[in-house]
Amino acid sequence: MLAKVLTGAVVGLDGALVEVEVDIAQSGLPHFLVVGLPDAAVQEARERVRAAIRNSGLSFPLRRITVNLAPADLKKEGPSYDLPIAVGILLASGQLAADIGGTLFLGELSLDGTLRHTPGIIALVALARERGLHTVYVPAIDAREATLLGGVRVMPVPSLAALVTHLRGEAPLAPAPETADLLTEDGDPPGGDLADVRGQEHARRALEVAAAGGHNLLLSGPPGAGKTLLARALPSILPRLTREECLEVTRIYSVAGLLPPEQPVIRHRPFRAPHHTISQAGLVGGGRWPRPGEISLAHRGVLFLDELPEFGQPALELLRQPLEDGVVTISRAQGSVTFPAKTMLVGAMNPCPCGFYGDSQRACTCSESAVTRYQKRLSGPLLDRIDIHLEVPRVEYEKLTADRAGEPSRVVRARVEAARERQRQRLAGTGLTCNADMGPGHVRKLCVLDQPAQAVLRAAMQQLNLSARAYHRVLKLARTIADLAGAELIGAAHVAEALQYRPRSRG
Repeated sequence: MLAKVLTGAVVGLDGALVEVEVDIAQSGLPHFLVVGLPDAAVQEARERVRAAIRNSGLSFPLRRITVNLAPADLKKEGPSYDLPIAVGILLASGQLAADIGGTLFLGELSLDGTLRHTPGIIALVALARERGLHTVYVPAIDAREATLLGGVRVMPVPSLAALVTHLRGEAPLAPAPETADLLTEDGDPPGGDLADVRGQEHARRALEVAAAGGHNLLLSGPPGAGKTLLARALPSILPRLTREECLEVTRIYSVAGLLPPEQPVIRHRPFRAPHHTISQAGLVGGGRWPRPGEISLAHRGVLFLDELPEFGQPALELLRQPLEDGVVTISRAQGSVTFPAKTMLVGAMNPCPCGFYGDSQRACTCSESAVTRYQKRLSGPLLDRIDIHLEVPRVEYEKLTADRAGEPSRVVRARVEAARERQRQRLAGTGLTCNADMGPGHVRKLCVLDQPAQAVLRAAMQQLNLSARAYHRVLKLARTIADLAGAELIGAAHVAEALQYRPRSRG
C-alpha cells in the first residue's frame, strides 16, 4: 500500500516542499530503505521511527518498507522528517485512516514517541502559507514559534500517540493561538549602558552618530581605554526592532538552530562578538550544508570584531562584499543560497602590537616596521567601508572617579529613534531603512548641502584627497549628523564633524 505525506526542507533561509512517499510491499524480506538524497541524520530516522512507533503502542510492520523523499535531486538533512515518515508508515500499513490533504508534518521523534525541538520551524511554516496549505503539525515545544507568522492553523503535537488519537478523532488536539504580540521588544536591551562609560565624551558622540545612521565604526586605542565597553553599550541605543525585522532575525536564528524553545522570538537587536580565531565559513557562512555565519547572525544588529588585526586577512577581505551589499551569497556545486547581512560592523584594535603607540603615558616598545606591518593587516578597501574611525584615548583619573555619570542609554536612544524616523520618512518607497544603506543615486538626491557646507567639502576633497567612495560616505555621515540635529539641509558644522571621523592616515 502507498501513502503520501507532505513535509519541508530548509534551503538557506527558505523552505522547499518535500513529499514523503511510503510503500509497504506485501512480499520480500523485511527491510527499511530511505531514498531521495538523505543525509546521515535522515538515514538514522529509520531507527527512531521504528522505536517511536513501537513505544507508542502501535505496530511496526515487518515488511519491505521503501520511503522516497521527493524531489530526489534535493538534498535532505536534519531530523525533521521523522514525524512525516512515521505518519506515512501508519497510513500505508492501515493503522491510520485520515484525510491529510493540505497538511504539513514536521518534527523529530524521541525513541519513546515524544517530539523534540526542531530547527527551522518558522521557515517551513512560511512555506506552508506560501503554498496554500491550511494546517501544520509541529512539536508542541515549537508551537509558539510556528504561530508567529499567522495565516496557517498550527497544531502542537506532544507525541506520536497523541497525534494518532487526534487523526482518528478520539482525542482532538487544540490549535495553538497566534502569538504575533511576541514580535515587540520587551524590556531593556541586554548589554551595557552608556551611563557606565566615564569620560570618552567624543566616543559617546561617535556611538550616537553610528547608531542613528547605521554606520560602521572602528575604535582604536591603548588596552583598557574602554573600546569593548563602548562597543557592548551600542545595542542599548539602537532603535527597537520593527515587527518585520523581528521576523527576519528570528528566522535566521531558527534555521541556524540557535533559537531556544523557551524563547521563540529574538526581540532585541543581536550582538555577535566572535573570537579572532574564527574560520572564514564561521564568519560569513558556508559549510557542506550552507549555514548562516556570524555576519548573518548579526543581521539588523552589531557584529563586533575585537582585536580586528588579529583576524585572518582572507576572512576580513570576505567581509567587503557583504558590508557593501547587505547579503552573503554562498555557491556550492548543487546550487547557491543567499543570507541577509545588513549589520553594523564595529571593530576594535590597538595601534600597535604592544598597544601603546602614540600613548602619552607609556612608551611603545615596537619598532616602526612592526607598527607598520600591524596596521597594514587591514586593507585600504576594507577601511574605506568603515564610516567612523575613532581614536579612544586612556581615561583620566578625575573622570573615572567623578560622581557625575553621562547620559543613560534610554535618553540617547530617544534621539537616535527620532533621527531614524526622519530617515524612514525621507527614504519611504526606496526599500532602505537608514542613511548607511544609501547608494550614490540616493546620496545625490537626498543629501543636500547649503553653500557653506559645499565650500567645506570642496576644500576637504582637495586637501584630504578623498576617493569617490569616501566622498559619498562623508555625505551620508553628515546627513545623519544633520538628522540628529533636526536640520533639513546639511550645514558646514555637520560636514566638519563628519570629516573628523575620517582616518588620519588614509584618504
